[in-house]
Amino acid sequence: MDDDVQVRGTLARLLGLLGYHVDEASSGLQALQLLECAPYDVVVLDIRMPGMDGVEVMRRARRICPDLAIIFLTGHATVESAVEAVRSHAVDYLLKPVSNRELAAAVARALQQRPKREQPQMPATSEQFIEVGGVTLDRKRQVVIISGGDEAAGFSVDLTGGEAALLACLMQRPGVAIPCRQLARDALGYGLNDEEASAIVRPHISRLRKKIEPDPNQPRLILTVRGKRYLFNSHAFLPSDA
Repeated sequence: MDDDVQVRGTLARLLGLLGYHVDEASSGLQALQLLECAPYDVVVLDIRMPGMDGVEVMRRARRICPDLAIIFLTGHATVESAVEAVRSHAVDYLLKPVSNRELAAAVARALQQRPKREQPQMPATSEQFIEVGGVTLDRKRQVVIISGGDEAAGFSVDLTGGEAALLACLMQRPGVAIPCRQLARDALGYGLNDEEASAIVRPHISRLRKKIEPDPNQPRLILTVRGKRYLFNSHAFLPSDA
């Protein structure tokens, strides 16, 4: 992330040539929006930005993705900025103009140092399909089929791995309000505190609702319960007088 379009474009092209998937952000807000939408491994972040500076972006980014590796980039090297980078647990600190070799080496180091996310293990006896209340989840294909008995049902949609894992966790315990911390651990493999877990789970739930709810603004399938909990409503498509 850099507000200088030329610097940003050059870095992105280099990393793309090295085989990395790269997205660009011209501001801190845009970078945080990208992080809300998809998982990232490394962020190359300019310390001095108009509006939200790099350190504040890093703090907010870590709430969304706690194990994100951050490389600080600056054209204004000072002792204070170097100390701030260390205190912020940045994995590297590069000075502009950065050479291709320096950037490539820094990203490679960042990926090596990044904590490996624990992958949740499915029980050996788990089924490929989970069916609850007119909703069928194919965990292998990561597809959900809504086949309930009203006019809002009758469609299928592809899910991401995280979305499918969260939905499976909720569908396996219909009617039970599950805390974000437990969802983050059991579905996504993150061991987080309550605030961090909420920051990770909430965007996934929002995107999941947009895909499977007839009206995401008035959810019927995935309900929010006080205390940062979510519940799968197995009666969503039953007649109101059932």
